[in-house]
Amino acid sequence: METNLEMIPPPLATAKIQITRAQHLKAKPANQILGFGKYFTDHMLTIRYQHGHWQCPEIAPYQALPLDPAAAVLHYGQALFEGMKAFRQENGKIVLFRPQYNWLRMNQGAERLCMPSLPFNLFKESIKALIEIDKAWVPDAPHCSLYIRPTLIGTEPFLGVRPSEEYLFFVILSPVGAYYGQAQQQGVKIWIEEEFVRAAPGGLGATKAAANYANSLYAAHSAKQRGFAQVLWLDVNHQNVEEVGTMNAFFVFEKNGKITVVTPPLAGTILAGGLRECVLELLHKWNISVEIRPLALSEVRSESQEGHLKEVFGSGTAAVITAVEELHTATDSPLVLPQKGMGPIAQKLFNEITDVQYGRSPDLNHWLEEI
Repeated sequence: METNLEMIPPPLATAKIQITRAQHLKAKPANQILGFGKYFTDHMLTIRYQHGHWQCPEIAPYQALPLDPAAAVLHYGQALFEGMKAFRQENGKIVLFRPQYNWLRMNQGAERLCMPSLPFNLFKESIKALIEIDKAWVPDAPHCSLYIRPTLIGTEPFLGVRPSEEYLFFVILSPVGAYYGQAQQQGVKIWIEEEFVRAAPGGLGATKAAANYANSLYAAHSAKQRGFAQVLWLDVNHQNVEEVGTMNAFFVFEKNGKITVVTPPLAGTILAGGLRECVLELLHKWNISVEIRPLALSEVRSESQEGHLKEVFGSGTAAVITAVEELHTATDSPLVLPQKGMGPIAQKLFNEITDVQYGRSPDLNHWLEEI
């Protein structure tokens, strides 16, 4: 089921935010050493859910969470998170990228995990207030941004298998560079996983639940030890391609001069992506043929052998648009793409999206919201 942003309700009154500023500020890392998720800003946001209601938001110095050893999240895995970004544009303005999308996806995941939803304005305005306080941490270098990690966990102390009645929503910020470094545009090598499965129909594959990522760690770690950047997951029958661990996957075929971009349907086992929607929106705008359908690994291989597979790339908040240069399995010879680095479609998508994010092009698609 595709995400529908028309579900956004009218704005709600935003609660007052209690702010305690840090007395000692951290030294900010240089842009060239940022990496991804290694550094955290001076402040964090917390909102508690108690007695059936969200409490007053609090912004305080970045610190450890007080958590009871019997908290639901530690025993029954009630944990959900989002990945968002803020950008410092070339004119100095700071903008959020599609906050409505992340709010909606988080609330859909919360429903699946029996957790309370957040009102849109409480989610958005609280995050904007946090970024405003830590705005000096938003990088001003190419390919750099402020990564935003909203997280929702069950905190009620009890030992019994049922949903928690108390929750904590918190947000931390991290200045980041490109997720895959220089390989983002040069191309990454991906391992096709034919033994383990990331998600099954009826499971949690469509949510950003912590359990999804715990389930993926073993295969991803094994792949990285063999020199691969990530894993391309297959369906439960190990026949159709689904998604890369950090990205939605796209395959570009060309036959008789016609270009077609194929991406798997969400279908409950693939995490919907905000960048995926941007890619689909732009491809339709450019009149490039798009097929959202099951795609068998055997078809990918045969089309590659016949010279029809021209590009493979992924899209994601962290990865933006990342080129794939090779696909490997344990059973067949490597599938090597005909072009090193980004192909023309991936490059055009990368340029279009990042030009909007950094303010080099007008936001005609209404993706941005100024802080």
